[in-house]
Amino acid sequence: MEYLLAHDVGTSGCKAVLMTTEGRVVATANETYPTYFSKLLWAEQEPEDWWRAMTSATRTVLELSGAKPKQVLSLSFSTQMVNLLPLDGDGRPLRPCINWLDGRAWEESKAAMAKFGGPWVFNRLFGTIITGKDLIPKYIWLQHNEPDVYRRSSAFVDVSGYLLLRTTGKLAYEWGSASVTGLFNLKAKTWDRTAMRIFGLDAEKFPELIQSTERVGGLTRPAAEEMGLLEGTPVFAGSGDVMSAAIGSGAVRDGEGHLCLGTSGFIGIVTNRQVKGKQGIVSLQSADPDKTLIVAETETAGACLKWAAKELYGQEPDAGTMSMMDSEVAETAAGSGKLIFTPWMYGERCPVPDECVRASFINLSSKHTRQQMTRAIYEGVAYNLRWMLELISDLNGLRPDPLRVTGGGAKGLPWLRIISDVTGRTLESVPHLQSASAVGAGLLAGVGLGLYPSIEHLKELVPVEHVVHPETGSKPIYDSMYLAYRTVYRSLKDLHRCLNQAEGVEES
Repeated sequence: MEYLLAHDVGTSGCKAVLMTTEGRVVATANETYPTYFSKLLWAEQEPEDWWRAMTSATRTVLELSGAKPKQVLSLSFSTQMVNLLPLDGDGRPLRPCINWLDGRAWEESKAAMAKFGGPWVFNRLFGTIITGKDLIPKYIWLQHNEPDVYRRSSAFVDVSGYLLLRTTGKLAYEWGSASVTGLFNLKAKTWDRTAMRIFGLDAEKFPELIQSTERVGGLTRPAAEEMGLLEGTPVFAGSGDVMSAAIGSGAVRDGEGHLCLGTSGFIGIVTNRQVKGKQGIVSLQSADPDKTLIVAETETAGACLKWAAKELYGQEPDAGTMSMMDSEVAETAAGSGKLIFTPWMYGERCPVPDECVRASFINLSSKHTRQQMTRAIYEGVAYNLRWMLELISDLNGLRPDPLRVTGGGAKGLPWLRIISDVTGRTLESVPHLQSASAVGAGLLAGVGLGLYPSIEHLKELVPVEHVVHPETGSKPIYDSMYLAYRTVYRSLKDLHRCLNQAEGVEES
């Protein structure tokens, strides 16, 4: 038996997956690490935490499966994106990684857009504004606020780039992950040096670009010893978590889409066309070099449910608590007694790109129960997803149906029922929901090894486990509540700006 080894290095931890060359998962292991919120809007992680988790998870899956190091054909990564990690000339981090949740660069985002005439003009030119969470403002923030770190930086990488360097000794930036920087030319597949020049960034600090199925190098001896693998084991690039999740969902052909319900939530649609985004929708490089991936991301999806578990139920958000919440939600009437929840707990990217906006319960009365509040949270995420899907359809004419579903949130069938009914889409969940991104990275390595003829062929390796068709019984109440939901942001955005400005935050 021969295996593909892949890692999904996400926001809260690293999941290692060992799978057969037929795509069957034989062992998984998860190691967690913290995110540090030292200041308002700051979110940072320590690269050594990623490495420690990745090496430990690798040893665990080998032990669980009984696989021998010589049976492991490849190593690849799916990683969180929109991260900034500056490295010195020896490849050592110069500071903690600025995480994708970090919104500190709001002032720099305004200055960057001012170069083009301000947010309104920028939005007209590029299809969306940028916020303090985006990478161009973060690069500028580093330049202005930590000039010595910026000057000493030999390379800017993300999580993927750091792990590829630690495993192979080679610096590289994968196409899909590079496309979220705002500095990647989707047509030419090169760094956009003109954009770098406009924003005052040094082009030599951005590593060589590589494709998702490309072999970066062989595992170095020190890395192999820490992981329990053989020196020289081929290391393939893999891709960002959004691109890898599309592969792991099996939604890999033109016009097909997937929904990931994790800590955050995102909709990804593969297309042969190059299209522009708007209102936080972005056009990215797919893991397939010949395709574009249209992505709409909501910052907090499953995170809202975890908050409810802790604050409404006083329990840890483990499987037992989530199952109890699912049961209560399933027994509560649609519409939650006309209670609305907006799931913008840490700012938002889509459908309202605004780092100042926050979550809220609207129309809460003394008659509402905890169960209705919980169901309102489930429904609020669903309304947000419907808004995102409608934006994609209106802007680009893309309406994938069914949607493949991945992520830990898809374990809860009541939530899938709500999302299906609210959006009117059929949902198809896949096996190994929480491992889909890692599975996708492993399959990409398989393409690189020549085990599979193409990325489109990978659809045949990903079966469907559950199918949820929309039901019409709750459609009238959901349509009515959705229309009300759409008015909340416009009504409260100035209030959110006012409240957060008091803490030194300003809307872009």
